[in-house]
Formats: sequence, structure tokens, C-alpha cells
Amino acid sequence: MTMPGYKESGAGTDVSASSRSKVGDPFTREDPPSYSVTLWPNRSLSAAGLRWVIGLVGAGLLIPLIPFLGTPIAWGLIPFMVGALLAVYAAFMRNYRDGRLYEILRLWPDLITVERVDPKGRRKCWHANPFWVELAMHSDTRVENYITLRGNGRTIELGAFLSPDERVELHGELETALRQCPT
Repeated sequence: MTMPGYKESGAGTDVSASSRSKVGDPFTREDPPSYSVTLWPNRSLSAAGLRWVIGLVGAGLLIPLIPFLGTPIAWGLIPFMVGALLAVYAAFMRNYRDGRLYEILRLWPDLITVERVDPKGRRKCWHANPFWVELAMHSDTRVENYITLRGNGRTIELGAFLSPDERVELHGELETALRQCPT
């Protein structure tokens, strides 16, 4: 599945090593951008916190087992409790894998680029001239404060995994940065 407006690495804008050697590749500029931001999902639970949560869930699952210790019923309950604990752990691990998603936005006076890297490492790239880029925040969609960039014949979403307040802050910063770009 591709994001609207992005081109996957193999479907047009290839950002592999062979492509990076091409002259004029907008994703390999040497000069520093006037504005740069890397966006990623919030990681509110650290690895140590995850160990605590799994430990507490495991202890909580043992409480109903206490009255049945030493009986055959306990052996019937243990597989279900272990299964529940493994399901909670698997859900957290899936969340951590999905959280490896990030977007890199860079802005120069004559170029804006967005690279989106999914959890599997696939890159989706977009670039345009900032003079022609339209930045919009949509409040009438399912996603509150949904940000889009339109330019170079495409419309892309930006920071969809951010909280609504973070998207408002990003919109303000990016709007200021685009306004300050010399024309």
C-alpha cells in the first residue's frame, strides 16, 4: 500500500545507493537545509517500563490461580494465563515495531523534501519547489488537524501519527519556515 502522493523506492524516486550517485538527486544535497525536522510516533513506554507492565500483568494473572494451587484445576488454568500474557507481550512488540516509522522533512530556499520510512525500512519520497507548495491543515476530516502538502503534482499527508496538538505546532512551524523562504 502506498501513501497518497509518495513514490515508493522501486516505483519512481529510488533513494538507493545507485540512485544517490545521480546528479541532481534532491535527497542527497550537501548544503544544510534552512529548516529540518524528523517526525516519529510517541514512545511513552520505555523498555524498562514494558518489563514492569509485563511483570504486573503476569502477577495479576497469578492472583486468580492462588486458590487452585496444588489442584488439577491449576494445570488447566495455567495455559490460558500464559497465553494471555504472551498475547499482551506480542501486542506491545507489534506496537514497538510499528513505532519505527518516521518522516524527515527538509526545506531549502529552492527545494522541500519529505522522506517517509516505514517499519520495514521502505522509503517513500516526495519533493517540490517550496514556492509552489501549498500547506493545509484540515479540520473537517476524520483525523483532527490533518496536515497535507501539495506540490509537484501530488498531495501528501504529513505527521499523521502525531497527536492533534503536535500537528498544530508542526503546521505553525512549517508555515513560518515556508514564509521565510526567499522567492
